[in-house]
Amino acid sequence: DPDSPYAELWLGTHPSGPTTLRDGTTLESVVGGQLPFLFKILSAGKALSIQAHPCKDGAKRLHLENPTNYGDDNHKPELAVALTPFEAMCGFRRLEEIAILIKKHPEFAACISNEAKLAIFLCSRDEDDKKKALRMLFQSFMSCPVETSQVQLKKLLKRLQKEQSVDHVHPHEEPPWERKCARAILRLAQQFPGDSGAMAPFLLNYLLIAPGESFYMAANEPHAYVAGEIIECMACSDNVVRAGLTPKFKDVDNLVNMLTYSMGGPTINAGTPAYGDDRIMRYTPPTGEFEVMIITCNPGEDITLPALSVPAIFVVLEGSGNTDNEEGQRLVMRPGRSYYMPEHCPQLTLAVNDSKRGPLKIALAHENQHLDEPTLACAEDSKQWGGEFALPAPTSNPGTPRSPNKYVGVRELNLKPGVTVPFKVPKL
Repeated sequence: DPDSPYAELWLGTHPSGPTTLRDGTTLESVVGGQLPFLFKILSAGKALSIQAHPCKDGAKRLHLENPTNYGDDNHKPELAVALTPFEAMCGFRRLEEIAILIKKHPEFAACISNEAKLAIFLCSRDEDDKKKALRMLFQSFMSCPVETSQVQLKKLLKRLQKEQSVDHVHPHEEPPWERKCARAILRLAQQFPGDSGAMAPFLLNYLLIAPGESFYMAANEPHAYVAGEIIECMACSDNVVRAGLTPKFKDVDNLVNMLTYSMGGPTINAGTPAYGDDRIMRYTPPTGEFEVMIITCNPGEDITLPALSVPAIFVVLEGSGNTDNEEGQRLVMRPGRSYYMPEHCPQLTLAVNDSKRGPLKIALAHENQHLDEPTLACAEDSKQWGGEFALPAPTSNPGTPRSPNKYVGVRELNLKPGVTVPFKVPKL
């Protein structure tokens, strides 16, 4: 239904949402197998679940034990590029931050065992000890009896609502992270009444990502997307281990056991110019299955897309224009249209008439061609952002070969079998 809102647009060959061409041919049959990546546009009207995605070994085990809820055996690292201001909880806070929040919020502390709190307060500077203490804390919080957590959540909300109104201190007297934490909890509790996952901002970094900025979530790292629109690209999988803020299947034990318990947020990166042209911004994760490029063509300009030896998919984000190539293929670009480019496709040249009032922007995804030059890193690796307090801190196989196919030109895609659904993406 073109008039209905959509939370996600999928472009790829995953069996849970296979893409088709306009003639009804499945993308998988055109590619000659599975693409190693899944490309998405995501629009979060309210918070998505507290979740993590398994590593390859974990995915195989989960699929074997519970194929109903874990429908494939692949890992699912993912990259996100913000299209609008985007709110997300990503990775655990540092222990120093969590310790302050435990002291400040007795309702949160009441949901954690004394042993877990002592482990936090008495933890040494050793990284392994910190991870053990954090795991004990998270396991204790997630296993808190529902009766206790709901009572404490009600008390917390009542106090925070009062502080945000009558007793609210002057903004200069309260650190920004405290205000952000309180407001996030009130908002999450309104969306998911009675769910103790509303207290997740006490445990996870709460980030605001600006349009054009990106971050990478590796396997076994906790996160929850709260609001806004993003481009997502990930390994071809739909495995999600959830623990809160959702009516869907929750698997707390597996989530607790699978996490790395790394602390600090992911790298926040605005991309890097590629192919000698600053109109082509590259977003490259440290995994072989995918990377993303955002390509901008201004009115009166033209730009030639890079030659690729691997299949690619691109979607028009904004503006209008046209393309040509040496084969005489001419395509009209409109927002929401998506196209498949087979490997060794003749190069396309985008052009925008100088009478247009804005640029043409497309997002292009393909197998990672710059694995040795990543622009993004996960929480365990070196990063540019070290937590909301900024406290001082003491390569995979890109996929299996695919059989050659007869398509050599760009093909327009449908979003689901037999139906083309227009999808309007907010402007960057």
